[in-house]
Amino acid sequence: MHISKPHLSFWQIVNMNFGFFGIQFSFGLQQSSMSPIYSYLGADEASLPYLWLAGPVTGLIVQPIIGAMSDKTVSRWGRRTPYFLIGAILCSLGLLAMPFSPTLWMAASLLWILDAANNVTMEPYRAYVSDRLDSSQHSLGFLTQSAFTGLGQTLAYLTPSLLVMLGMNKDAVNANHIPHIVIAAFLIGAVFSLGSVLWSLKTTPEIPLTAEEIAVIRSQPNNALSTLQDIWQAIQEMPSTMKQLAVMKLFQWYALFCYWQYIMLSLAKTIFDTTDPASTGFRDAGLLNGQLGAFYNFIAFIAAFALVPFAQRFGPKMVHAFCLTAAGIGLLVIPSIQQSVYLFIPMFGMGLAWASIMGNPYIMLAGCIPKERTGVYMGIFNMFIVIPMIIQIFTLPLIYRSLLDANPQNVIRLAGVLLVCAAISVCFVKTAPKSSN
Repeated sequence: MHISKPHLSFWQIVNMNFGFFGIQFSFGLQQSSMSPIYSYLGADEASLPYLWLAGPVTGLIVQPIIGAMSDKTVSRWGRRTPYFLIGAILCSLGLLAMPFSPTLWMAASLLWILDAANNVTMEPYRAYVSDRLDSSQHSLGFLTQSAFTGLGQTLAYLTPSLLVMLGMNKDAVNANHIPHIVIAAFLIGAVFSLGSVLWSLKTTPEIPLTAEEIAVIRSQPNNALSTLQDIWQAIQEMPSTMKQLAVMKLFQWYALFCYWQYIMLSLAKTIFDTTDPASTGFRDAGLLNGQLGAFYNFIAFIAAFALVPFAQRFGPKMVHAFCLTAAGIGLLVIPSIQQSVYLFIPMFGMGLAWASIMGNPYIMLAGCIPKERTGVYMGIFNMFIVIPMIIQIFTLPLIYRSLLDANPQNVIRLAGVLLVCAAISVCFVKTAPKSSN
């Protein structure tokens, strides 16, 4: 007999998801700072996507394997907890080292370690919410994770600007042209990454497995071959809802990777009329990008809670389609804006989309997968994030000069079109009817 899942209060759900704040602070630093760091270290503009390969590849390999392993883990700390802790420690070490990279290859190598660590932590965290909450609370649980995504990334994007406000010199750089404010932001991220996960583990332990559940897990083979077999079997038995969501995620994540890689370069050209990484205008574009990213992530933080009643009333599918459309229109407009103050208007749409992306697809997924295989299916579902990113990495450089005129603004326009395509495709997803655990 399974232990019933207790109904958690709002603040209990907040505590259990607080670790997502640190995870997403780390991701926010990557999104806002990796392209500038690569540029400071001499990267070619057209080759930037290749240098972002670490995230998708580590996600493709790590997430389904860790998901399958966590489903079969039996320890005194639980199934998911060991992965939270190991991943958070490795992530903090990666954040400490990244801004001191002396060469391009070292920065790219550290990104591989950092992304692998984030993936070890994040995938079991998704499964943990499904494990811990009754299906009636899935909307609140996943959208609370979305809220912490918004809050963590808001502060990650905004930290360099806040440090300038506190008196740090925005033009002070180290020998490799990396600003001191970026170095300080990564050091702060290292503290948040580990500290927030430790808080969640302390305040909201996992529900202990029953003797029956432990017996079932221990009766199954648990080695590298069986793990790969579990993943392959899960792929073969994948629910139709997952397959339909994969189409939507192809458009969605290709677009987001385009945005993160080229938005700063686009702003540097349209607002500051520069392409020189050593110029003051280029560093100002970095600060502006941080402020815009902080703004849309703050909107996501607020919107994540505001979307809960809409997702419950209209369904996560239609809410997600609306949010993606708003973001797509915003990205189509951004390259035409010449004054920085007006850039915050399309960021409303990006904030709505980011809140929805981090919550609503997982609500749709949680309703269609068997609970005893939550970990492996969450890992496979995240493959649908990284596969579009890998496709983007190897295709965008091929069209950057020929079709996009070597213009970062055109990359942002392409991202807008693809988000609208994602909105259309999600309308065709058939979701499972509501049920209770």
